[in-house]
Amino acid sequence: MRTRPALDRARLLAAVLVVCIHTGPLSSVSPGWDFWLTRVLARTAVPFFLMVTGYFLARGGWKDTQRFLKKTALTYLAAVALYLPLNLYGGGFGPLEWVKKLFLDGTLYHLWYFPAVLLGVLTARALSRLGPAAALAAAGGLYLIGLGGDSYWGLVSGLPGAAACYEAIFTLSSYTRNGLFYAPLFLLLGAAGHRWSKRASLAGAALSLAAMTGEGFLLRGLGWQRHDSMYLALPLCMVFLFSLLLRVNRGEDRRARRLSLLIYLLHPWVIVLVRGGAKALKLTELLVVNSLGHFCAVLALTLAAALALDALRPIRPSPAARAWRELDLDALRHNGSVLQSRLSPGCELMAVVKADGYGHGARAVARSLQRSGVRAFAVACLAEGIALRRAGVGGLILILGYTPPEEVPLLRRWRLTQAVADEEHGAALNAEGKPVRVHLAIDTGMRRLGVPAEDTAALSRLYGMKNLKIGGVFSHLCVSDQPEDRSAADYTQGQLARFYRAAEWLRANGFDPGALHIQASGGILHLPPQPCAYARAGIALYGVGSGGAADAVEAGLRPVLSLRARVACVRQLRPGEAAGYGLAFRAERDTRLAVLSIGYADGLPRELAQNGGRVLLHGRSCPMAGRMCMDQLLVDVTGVPGVRAGDAATLIGRDGGLTIRAEEVARRCGTITNELLSRLGHRVAQVVR
Repeated sequence: MRTRPALDRARLLAAVLVVCIHTGPLSSVSPGWDFWLTRVLARTAVPFFLMVTGYFLARGGWKDTQRFLKKTALTYLAAVALYLPLNLYGGGFGPLEWVKKLFLDGTLYHLWYFPAVLLGVLTARALSRLGPAAALAAAGGLYLIGLGGDSYWGLVSGLPGAAACYEAIFTLSSYTRNGLFYAPLFLLLGAAGHRWSKRASLAGAALSLAAMTGEGFLLRGLGWQRHDSMYLALPLCMVFLFSLLLRVNRGEDRRARRLSLLIYLLHPWVIVLVRGGAKALKLTELLVVNSLGHFCAVLALTLAAALALDALRPIRPSPAARAWRELDLDALRHNGSVLQSRLSPGCELMAVVKADGYGHGARAVARSLQRSGVRAFAVACLAEGIALRRAGVGGLILILGYTPPEEVPLLRRWRLTQAVADEEHGAALNAEGKPVRVHLAIDTGMRRLGVPAEDTAALSRLYGMKNLKIGGVFSHLCVSDQPEDRSAADYTQGQLARFYRAAEWLRANGFDPGALHIQASGGILHLPPQPCAYARAGIALYGVGSGGAADAVEAGLRPVLSLRARVACVRQLRPGEAAGYGLAFRAERDTRLAVLSIGYADGLPRELAQNGGRVLLHGRSCPMAGRMCMDQLLVDVTGVPGVRAGDAATLIGRDGGLTIRAEEVARRCGTITNELLSRLGHRVAQVVR
């Protein structure tokens, strides 16, 4: 499909229109045309920025709001620092004025957009909970109030009591063009993402722009405008313009996105420099008085500065240049919802993201699940827990494995909860002399970690240790993924009985067991809902089965990870010629071999190639050939025309109508998906969809 990133490239045009607003390109040529350009047409620029923001936030269900707010706030603070010298040169502000400028007006004339979009996003998200129609109606009402303090000031200021109400507003914000009255409507219109036919969009945009033109000149003639950012026809005009762009938008242009932001941020400084330079060079007549010359100079220098700064940004290799894991976060959230639906009321999902999220990337997985409402996570070790906290993951993070007692300060610093492996471990943690959050592991028959369920004396002693802040009790079922095996099913029932007896003994003796959890993936899929606070979802969360695919497919789970690699080159072999280490592959006919840029150093089992391993290329299944190398493997593509260097091969995942599941790859290598996926190496980059 042809790439046509209309939305991103329209950002550049919108940024140029903002420069027009602040330079008045036609003011010395034709004041009337300059008014139309800067006070009518260019007034579409900021609403467009807002609509794009609303569109993309709403596509993710507003789940990325926190990340967007954080990124925008950091950009705003950088811009505030950038323009601080101009603020100080102009005399600065008093303390209260600084608060007003920072949170509502912006510290320079163009920076008002940042507090407006921050407040606007919060307002729009809150309104979106009312439903699309009610949210747009409420935002439209706010916009109408804002009109009275903007273009229609001359009309409403004469109404009884209206002037006093607006003056009260103006003590807080200098304009009604802000994050309460202005931004929410355009954010929600973008979120709605209405698409009409190309003809209807063109006609609607032309007619509404003509109406806005007439409205603007009428208001100017009447002298009603206190400001001129808000028109009655503006929302209608933006809906049709945005529809037109959505109709043709395909793909993205990140460079255009970056440049538009830089142009928006930098142009006021360039205006100052052009004016100062023109005065020093005695070119004021050409570069300042001549409005078109002034605009051209400012735009050219701003664009040059933006290009220079963009060229200085750190350049990183493309994650899809060699071999990569492709993550479908929609599938992840879907799996979380499916698993949650299988739990008892009040029982929450605890996402197990150990081993770097079973090879999926713990950071991306945990952040995505956190945005969808998951508040509890489990890891294997202290380092994994700290990594999650550094990634901004909140809520409960339980370390399921052993942590040495001397690391208690780190457990406390990062607010981590430690599993107590046995009584000796608990005593050692307690002896460190500082309170530490723990969950007690109960051994119900796996003979791994935990206090034996029947050892009530040990449980009593652990509850008597004052520095152990016991928030939960858990165990692990070792054969719950084998429901068809009668003896395994009986063993699981025995484990459950021992666990609940231990919890009941604690309650009966005045000890609070806290949050109970015993189900892992197998238990969630094969047992009825349990009376627990948490269920620990591991491999099932990633849409695959530990052994076979049947459990995941029957439960409606979707694989999250696809594994792909690039074709490095294609070799032609004649009959009898051999290839690879040990010359293990020998051509029996004219053969074409594709060399893929992935090998056992990337975590693939070395035996896969000689155990019937295959890949998908151009929607066709191709067998692996010979022995796998450390960094490459060979694939027979004789029956697939057009394979060339740079093509993407799929080792796990879908290509066209064919699929290779992780369970198939694991079975060929005599292992389970847990091992296969968690072995994927750090060289296999991560691409998030």
